[in-house]
Amino acid sequence: MTSSPDVPLGRGDNAPEFTLPAVNRDGVVGLEDYRGRCPVLIGLFRGLHCPFCRRQIVALQVTQEKISREGVEVLAIVNTRLERARSYFQYRPTRVLLAADADRKTHRAFGLPKIEILPDETSFDDLKWPYTTSRARLATLRFNPTGELTEPMNGFHAEEILNKADGFQHTAIDREMIAAHSPQLPGHFLIDSAGVIRWADIHGFEDPNEWATFPRVGDFLSAVKALSPA
Repeated sequence: MTSSPDVPLGRGDNAPEFTLPAVNRDGVVGLEDYRGRCPVLIGLFRGLHCPFCRRQIVALQVTQEKISREGVEVLAIVNTRLERARSYFQYRPTRVLLAADADRKTHRAFGLPKIEILPDETSFDDLKWPYTTSRARLATLRFNPTGELTEPMNGFHAEEILNKADGFQHTAIDREMIAAHSPQLPGHFLIDSAGVIRWADIHGFEDPNEWATFPRVGDFLSAVKALSPA
């Protein structure tokens, strides 16, 4: 899989080939499984440590129900090890097909930026979102994408509150993923049966305040209904 690490793929680009271990079925899953058969909506997520991504994976079940009527399948790819994903989803099963990508190869192939954290002393003017930021800059952002929080708050605090509400505790693998691959922009790609990307949404690429906000069911439905050759 090859792609620019800086520029996300978009409409009209060929989707990269990949093969990953499936989480909630035996074997592997890859783009070739859909080629010549049906379009597929692929969601690329951070590790399980991200409560916003966990919620979107749950929400994808409703999306899958809606767009499957249009002949489109759904695949969610999570940046974690296979054993961690299987352990987590054994107790929180989902109807969405899942794949594990511990090395973030698929995220890189689709061009999703992994943001470099610079020293807090770095001037905001010298930070180039979504490629560089600082913890001080991240602390100024405010999120409440699902309305569960009492008010919009910075991501560190929001994640702490949501993880506590979920009874979620980081494992050694979660900490490994955070250290190696965080922060990472997630994204969704609608790919036709010929392997061409027809719609893409890179969350927070333009506005850092949107990096915890995911498309809604209506957004996916609109993209699917507009599915046509570029």
